[in-house]
This record gives sequence, structure tokens and C-alpha cells, in this order.
Amino acid sequence: MDPTNPSSLWWMDAAQAPVIAGLYWLLLGIKRDLDRRIEKGTSRHDDGLSRTRDELAAFKLEVARTYVPLSLIRDVDRRLSEQLLRIEDKLENIRRDQEHDK
Repeated sequence: MDPTNPSSLWWMDAAQAPVIAGLYWLLLGIKRDLDRRIEKGTSRHDDGLSRTRDELAAFKLEVARTYVPLSLIRDVDRRLSEQLLRIEDKLENIRRDQEHDK
């Protein structure tokens, strides 16, 4: 093969190099675009999740205000206060007994 007279295969190889470089450049651009889209999707997902959590918290608060009768809350408060007073009396009696034994 004469180096001064390139064959047709050499010309095809020479023509393929820029085509392959162009394809690589296109694939790199597609990859960057997909990475940006994924990042945007992640931030939108986080925003949606945060908004859903806030709405759930607001709903729970609304349920607590609406569906629990005030009389039931007062009754629970009264029973809890009575129980705490009984515990306080028992502790006071134990303290007095300990002081009396000394």
C-alpha cells in the first residue's frame, strides 16, 4: 500500500471520526439534560412532599378540634387532675411516715 495514495477505507475511517465525535457530543448533551430534569423532579417531589405533610398536620389539627367534644376533654382533664391529687396525697403520706420513723 502506497502512503501517498490512501485507499477508500482510509477515507471512510477519516469521515467516520467526526461523525463519532458528533454522536458523543449529542449523547453528552442528552445526559446533561436528563441530569437537570432529574434534579428538577427531585426538588418538585420534595416540595410536594413538604406540602402534603403540612396539609396532613392541618387536617389532624382540624380533626382534633372538630371531632373531640369539649365535654370529653374536660372530663379527661378532671379525671387526670383527680388522679394526680391522689398520687400527691400518697407521696405525702409516705414522706410523713418516713419522717415519723426517724
